[in-house]
Amino acid sequence: MTSSGKVYHINGLKIDPQLFTFKFGCRCNGECCYYGVYTDKTESEKILSLKDKLIPLMDETQSKDTSEWFEEPQEDNDFESGIAVGTEVINGKCAFLDKNGLCVIQSLAINESKHPWDYKPLYCYLFPITIFEKTLSLDDEHIDRLKKCNRTNENGTTIIDFCKDELTRFLGEAGYKKLLEFREDFLKNEESIK
Repeated sequence: MTSSGKVYHINGLKIDPQLFTFKFGCRCNGECCYYGVYTDKTESEKILSLKDKLIPLMDETQSKDTSEWFEEPQEDNDFESGIAVGTEVINGKCAFLDKNGLCVIQSLAINESKHPWDYKPLYCYLFPITIFEKTLSLDDEHIDRLKKCNRTNENGTTIIDFCKDELTRFLGEAGYKKLLEFREDFLKNEESIK
C-alpha cells in the first residue's frame, strides 16, 4: 500500500510500490545464479524433458545425473501449480550454470534459435523481481547479499525501466503499460503528499 492508501493490481497481483523508485543496473555475470532458483513444478518437468539436449552442454563442474538437478517439491501458493521445486546448488552454483557463468538452459534455447528465456523458469529471468504472497515485488533480501549485482547503476535507471523486457514478457504489453501508468500515478501522489 502506498502512503496515499492506494493499492495497485495487474493480472491479479498486487504491485509493491518499491518497484516504482528502486534504482537498478546489472552487467550480468551470473552471480544471482549461484544460489539456485525456485521453479514451478511444471517448469522443472519441462527442463527434465530437455535432459538429452541439456546434458551435452554441461561441463565437468555440473552434474549430468538428473536426480541431482532439483530439490524435493514443496507447496507454495506463489507458484502457478501450487508446487515449488528448487534447483540444486552444485559446486557453489545453480546446477544449470556452467564454469563460465552461462546457463545451459538459456544456451539451449539460443542454440535452437528460440528466445533466450523460452526454457528458463520465470524466477530466473525475472530476478531481482519476485512474487511473494501474491505481490510483485523486489527480492531485496537476495539482492542485498550479492557483491556485484546492482553495483553498476550510474544513470539512476529504475528497475521497471531496466527490466522492461522481463516485465513485458511476464505481464504482457498491456500489463507493462499499466505498470508505467501506475508508477506515474504513484509519483504524482507521493509528490502531492510532500
